Amino acid sequence: MAKFRVTLTDEERCVLRKMVSSGKGAARTLLHGRILLQADATPEGMHYTDEAIAEGLRVSLSTIHRVRQQFVEESFEAALNPRRPRKRPDKVTITGEVEQRLIALACGEPPRGYGRWTVRLLADRLVELGYVARASRETIRQALKKTISSCGRSKRGAFHPKPMLTSCITWRTCCRSTNCPMTDAIPSSVWMKPANN
Repeated sequence: MAKFRVTLTDEERCVLRKMVSSGKGAARTLLHGRILLQADATPEGMHYTDEAIAEGLRVSLSTIHRVRQQFVEESFEAALNPRRPRKRPDKVTITGEVEQRLIALACGEPPRGYGRWTVRLLADRLVELGYVARASRETIRQALKKTISSCGRSKRGAFHPKPMLTSCITWRTCCRSTNCPMTDAIPSSVWMKPANN
């Protein structure tokens, strides 16, 4: 016997039958309506077992259990239209001013005793400075991944984009003569290679 027993009122049963027969509504709402109708344990109900419902509707037993539980512990409406779960911390994206502060941190000097910033250190520092309540390493990693920043070429940066090479001899000569920061990122063997004409 199911732990959460569904007992529909005549009005609820009527609403569900009308909704299911019309086929109008969100797919999840219609599915939950069918589950409730088939799980109804009243004399007028269908009182199917969870296994029979799962086989007939091609739905998992955990979904049936969840709909039963929401009906018993919350309400008829909650079982039909469950609330969306709150965003988990690792699903929250960093944008705007917080993103700018993150990049500024990643481009700056790492904490004492560390050779470079790590995503964990950056996450901890954002929380410590009060920019966010909490942030996972994956949140930080995604924010850094989508950001194109020249600070990545520095040894103290948290990430290192690959340098872009060019076949232009004039640019290479100019760059070497003006102490371009990209010079250090390009292997010396590249400077000796003639450009393709």
